[in-house]
Amino acid sequence: MNYKSFDALKRLYFVRTSGTKEEDEAADIIIDECKKIGVEAHKEEFEVDGYNPIKASLFFPSLDKEYDCAVVGLSGCTPKSGLEKEFAYVSSYEDARIQDIKDKICLVTGKLVNYKLYKALCDGKAAGLILTTGSVYKDDKDVDLDPYMYRERHLKNGKLPAVCIRMKDGEELVRAMPKTVRMIVEQVEVKNKSHNVVACIKGSELEDEIISFTAHYDSVSFSKGAYDNATGSTTILQLLAYFKEHTPKRSLRFVWCGSEECGLLGSKAYVKAHEDELNKYVLSINVDMTGVTLGYDIACCTSEMSLVNYINYLGMIEGFPIIARQGVYSSDSTPFADAKVPALSFARISSQGGATIHSHDDVIDFLSEENYYRTCDFIAKFASIMINSRVFPVERSIPNNMVEEIDKYYGRKE
Repeated sequence: MNYKSFDALKRLYFVRTSGTKEEDEAADIIIDECKKIGVEAHKEEFEVDGYNPIKASLFFPSLDKEYDCAVVGLSGCTPKSGLEKEFAYVSSYEDARIQDIKDKICLVTGKLVNYKLYKALCDGKAAGLILTTGSVYKDDKDVDLDPYMYRERHLKNGKLPAVCIRMKDGEELVRAMPKTVRMIVEQVEVKNKSHNVVACIKGSELEDEIISFTAHYDSVSFSKGAYDNATGSTTILQLLAYFKEHTPKRSLRFVWCGSEECGLLGSKAYVKAHEDELNKYVLSINVDMTGVTLGYDIACCTSEMSLVNYINYLGMIEGFPIIARQGVYSSDSTPFADAKVPALSFARISSQGGATIHSHDDVIDFLSEENYYRTCDFIAKFASIMINSRVFPVERSIPNNMVEEIDKYYGRKE
């Protein structure tokens, strides 16, 4: 195969967040790479929530100190003069239920506030939230106050005005435990456009049986997203090139998903837009992060256990170390599985202390071209066997234990 997708990583090596012109530029780059391969691709537009921050302020009168903070998107606004309330530290869901948090501004640790905890904070009638990001070990210059938005599941419980501060500052506040805090949050909520990029290869024999390949191409703020997930995006470009040269028996759909980092919005939009043809989809293969130097390969299968066992066996047969398991992977395979299409995600997971994601540290330096192509080759081998099988071997159903896990993932069950 002449096409070398690892080279395309450098073309996607920039911040490309949901609904921005940079994300749209990345979509155009992917379309251009598809043309190089000889396959036409197109955009499918969908709407996403967004916000424009205006002002964030956090002041503690008893400390006579103001802390650097960022607006939490879709969290609403305080009065322009701000909210001055009692301060509370809420360490957990249980703590939110035990202590009196009514009309208090509550500090919780973590930028991605747990849905269950958020509901407890709303039920307890908290006045506002202070979220935290980064590490107590990192200096201010090393911790980005990156924009974070509430998700749909948060908003079902109401809006608590919120700001985000650095974890180091959060620890300082818990040590000091000031009596009151004045918080200002101002923002304008907007609707933006995001896109999925779609390319198709028609099957030579079983045109009406479809296997999809997905990978998200957006990044989070401040991150060039080399590892997460430019690598997945270019991996399925490599697979597109392979199947352009090796005509598949079944039809293939390649989908580069936008806005995954905001809650799998691209894959959800694709599944909804293609609902009428989903009965033709027999398998969804997602790729989310490959190529890292220090790490190990996995496959997470939302399917019958037979697929898990087969991947583990194939790894041993091919001499490729991979750990396959049954489960729900938090990426673009899950909306397909929720629509009853057997799905799996391939990934090369970074070793502890190795490359990181969701920060400015997600850079190309920690990727290995050799590891990248080894993973590409194994996925191509696996996919070829599935795509060209005489009878499709994966049962088109989602077992009950996986249905229950998907329901928990989406918050339909506790």
